[in-house]
Amino acid sequence: MKNTSQREPIIELKEVKKIYKMGTQTVRALDGATIQIFPNEYVAIMGPSGSGKSTMMNIIGALDVPTSGTYILNGQDVSDMNDDELAAARNREIGFVFQTFNLLPRMDCLSNVELPLIYAGISKSKRIEMATKALVNVGLGDRMDHKPNELSGGQRQRVAVARALVNDPSILLADEPTGNLDSKTGNEIMVLFEALHAAGNTILLVTHEEEVAQHARRIIRLRDGKIETDVVVPNPTLAKVMADS
Repeated sequence: MKNTSQREPIIELKEVKKIYKMGTQTVRALDGATIQIFPNEYVAIMGPSGSGKSTMMNIIGALDVPTSGTYILNGQDVSDMNDDELAAARNREIGFVFQTFNLLPRMDCLSNVELPLIYAGISKSKRIEMATKALVNVGLGDRMDHKPNELSGGQRQRVAVARALVNDPSILLADEPTGNLDSKTGNEIMVLFEALHAAGNTILLVTHEEEVAQHARRIIRLRDGKIETDVVVPNPTLAKVMADS
């Protein structure tokens, strides 16, 4: 991992807690989480069911707010934002990739990728230019007029990645991005993520699969709402080169 000591973090959680009331029970989904994620990092968040990883993803993605603590996203304190401010922060700063793709079935690839740009108020001609470039960058320049049901699962996820990156967000947030794919196609998506990281993108990956997490350069493991470990892992490409030499 690059030396991050001279850079400001893109994501900073400070003693973040998320507490839910379920009847008479109090559930501490996050219990004092503190992390920093810096530009061009590739981070995997892991943990068993109930560990708090989905809650952390929702807070980082500005889909939810903490009960207490502070969340700074690219220099902005989002802990106390209202719904409209959260929506604006999401569209501007976060590119989402979901397990279920979340593509609109009646729209072609180009139109699906354009959607974040419509919300951002970008002109139609500029939207087409930006969406076309995003699809070319994920290897789907020849599929722009296809609808989701005319694509394979891997191609649909590539469209979702293009949509996530089209407005150049601060971070790509991927939730189980290979969960609905076979192993070969899932590996192709992870190779794409490697290329996106090499191109300078910051990637945060939420997964329960060890094999998927090993593509990242840093793995944060949660248990019972707390950070159990936070470790840098060797560059897998470099490790393979050294092993083969």
